[in-house]
Amino acid sequence: MINWMQKHNRYLVWTIWIATIAFIGAGFVGWGDYNIGFKGDKIAKVGEVEIDKYRYQMAYKSLYDRYNQQLQGTLDDKKAKEIGIEKQAFEIVKTQALMLNLAKEYGIKASDDEVAKTLQSIEGFQTAGKFDKKVYDQYLSSQGLKAKIFEDILKDDIIVNKLTTLLKTNSLNAEDKAVAMPLDISDEVSLTILTSNDVKIAIDEEKIKKYWLSNKNKYQNPKKFNVEIVWNITNNIEVTPKEIEDFYKANANKYSGQNGEKLSIDMMKPFITSEIQKAKGEKIAQRTYIDFKKSKIKSEQTLVMTDKDPTVPKELIAELQSAKAGDFIKPKLLGDRYATIKLVSITEPKPMTFEEAKTYITNDYTKQEQLTNLQKLAEEKLKSIDNKTAQNTIQINVNENKNILTLSNEESLQFLQKLLTSKKERGIIKLSDKVVVYRIISQKISQNGQKDLFLINQGVSQLKNKVLENGLLNALNKQYSTKIYSKGMNLE
Repeated sequence: MINWMQKHNRYLVWTIWIATIAFIGAGFVGWGDYNIGFKGDKIAKVGEVEIDKYRYQMAYKSLYDRYNQQLQGTLDDKKAKEIGIEKQAFEIVKTQALMLNLAKEYGIKASDDEVAKTLQSIEGFQTAGKFDKKVYDQYLSSQGLKAKIFEDILKDDIIVNKLTTLLKTNSLNAEDKAVAMPLDISDEVSLTILTSNDVKIAIDEEKIKKYWLSNKNKYQNPKKFNVEIVWNITNNIEVTPKEIEDFYKANANKYSGQNGEKLSIDMMKPFITSEIQKAKGEKIAQRTYIDFKKSKIKSEQTLVMTDKDPTVPKELIAELQSAKAGDFIKPKLLGDRYATIKLVSITEPKPMTFEEAKTYITNDYTKQEQLTNLQKLAEEKLKSIDNKTAQNTIQINVNENKNILTLSNEESLQFLQKLLTSKKERGIIKLSDKVVVYRIISQKISQNGQKDLFLINQGVSQLKNKVLENGLLNALNKQYSTKIYSKGMNLE
């Protein structure tokens, strides 16, 4: 989940200015919950614009809350660092600073009246639809902010919003039509789909042995760790109602549903109980580790672990890899038990004999032969494929989201992508364990594209703005240098 989030979360320049308002809507939560510390008020300078810690903390909290909601309230400091929230928050405020430098060059400003109107329009500061100064003052107090600091931040947001509004561009009619035309092209395609069932493979012992001799280094017995273990079970540890209540109060801001609603203590009770049991169990396991190391207690189980075992945590395998016989490994949580481990001996990996590896070798050899023979069969079919010799002839349109013959949805999408980027009238397209032989018989342009023109217009406009954004940021990064004052923070 985290890897996916790292790759797909992007924060466009055009939406950055609303960060302050979005932050206020998230609630009155102090900075202390996020373990952010700075030596001074200013953390960096971009061009002529200094970035203060308050703006950075707002961006950080907004991101933290967004990720925490996506992770269903399970985000902690460790995961936040893995995701790189510190860097992402800094990129947001740095981008805004770049835009403020550009706005300053063009004389774009925000008046006090504009700040006041924007302030009064923020729903988080309203009571019964009207601005409530008491609510505003309460917010400032809860965040340890002075009104001037907050309103200066708001003024910067307004300036950036003015600039980005000026820079936005819409698509031209000719551009929309140019994009729409390929979407209206329909191909009449003759297809033959081949699978491993279409080729026969004779299992020849001599050929398998020859394959093994050429690839024997691939087939290794795993590295083995002979260990002794003392277990500490956690799910039988007593947890009092007060402990659950105290834990919930200390972490309530992290417990939110998919729609951002606060989850009740009753709903979170099983999770909280488990977390407290693990915390208590860790302390007990630490004492067990000391007693085991001093030979005050004996092991409960002798076990052989391998470096290829998916049930053993990678962190534990890494420690075993660097340990030597006689070493003790500090307690590790395996399921609902802490394991305190003594490494007795190590058996290094060694090549498998032919008999040991025979099942793997036969499987790999068969797959290789199937792919080779499948390719040969496809090349033979390609020579004469047309609408009479093919398995089927169908109409294909990029707008249609349907499975193609016996292909799955994912395979159909892969086939379409490769077909539409191919310049060949006929060809062979590989799809994991399948091969599709195709020939384009004819093409025609339908007249139904107008119904999607609005969506196309939006898509082209977004693409143009994205290209403009990237080009602008690259230019501004070259024009304005960045100096970071807070060296202790992982910002770049």
